Amino acid sequence: MLSVIVEATDEGERLPGILAVLTSAAVEGLVREVTIAGGGPQDLLEVLREETGAELAPSVREAAKTAKSELLLVIAADYRPRLGWVEALSLHLRGGGREAVLIGDGGSFLRRAPFGVLIGRTKASALAHPDLKRLRRELGGAPRIG
Repeated sequence: MLSVIVEATDEGERLPGILAVLTSAAVEGLVREVTIAGGGPQDLLEVLREETGAELAPSVREAAKTAKSELLLVIAADYRPRLGWVEALSLHLRGGGREAVLIGDGGSFLRRAPFGVLIGRTKASALAHPDLKRLRRELGGAPRIG
């Protein structure tokens, strides 16, 4: 099972959407816990925490340090997974896969598709200031899912 960290700097209005998407992954037994890291409107964060059970953390690094699972899925609040993402991720994990980059919906010719990273907790929390871009660079040539 995965610990999911949602990097939510100024994407407060998009948080309910991604948390709803993660519910299906939790029902499938893929997601163990969700932590919203970074910030956003404090009143919205408190409501989401109460309604969804998501934890709050001041940063991705702090969320990684307190995660219950050894494997983390770090995504941005505006990440929108592609159709079949739960099955693709489950297949990757059942096949022994560990670190990977998840490609989301929404890319275009001039805009890179949103992404998430599947990374070990130890590796993520060892970085001084982990954020999604740094974590992706850390993975180098990791497999792509999506």
